[in-house]
Amino acid sequence: MKKPKGSAEIRKGRVSLSDFSYHITFTTKQRGCFFSKFEAAHLLRKCLRESDDLGNTNTLCFCIMPDHVHWLFELKTGSLSQAVSRVKSYYSRTSKTKPWQDGFHDHAIRSEESLINVARYIVANPLRAGLVKSINEYSYWDSIWLE
Repeated sequence: MKKPKGSAEIRKGRVSLSDFSYHITFTTKQRGCFFSKFEAAHLLRKCLRESDDLGNTNTLCFCIMPDHVHWLFELKTGSLSQAVSRVKSYYSRTSKTKPWQDGFHDHAIRSEESLINVARYIVANPLRAGLVKSINEYSYWDSIWLE
């Protein structure tokens, strides 16, 4: 019988390289729709930007879904785990809540992959989820490649 993947299994092979781009996904506990409230999503947006302000990351794109977050960024200092932990911790301290499921999923963007295509995938999440008919109707995303 196969063991379910735990967070230790997910971390195997994880590499944190400065000046590399990563697509990170992290979720809320039991996939609760915590970020369907404007105040919660707005605060998380501020936390992602705070990571940039501290010099840890350079955010390229993000989309805050009701129960998870997609974040595309260049890692500047520290590790992926530290970058995600800072955002989650800052949010939890500021909101006085702990909405997070442990861990996160990461994907290093390889040189042959197009950052713009990954950003388009991230921004289109609300469309694929059926939350809106047009991305213009969804407020909880941003991209350096606004078209």
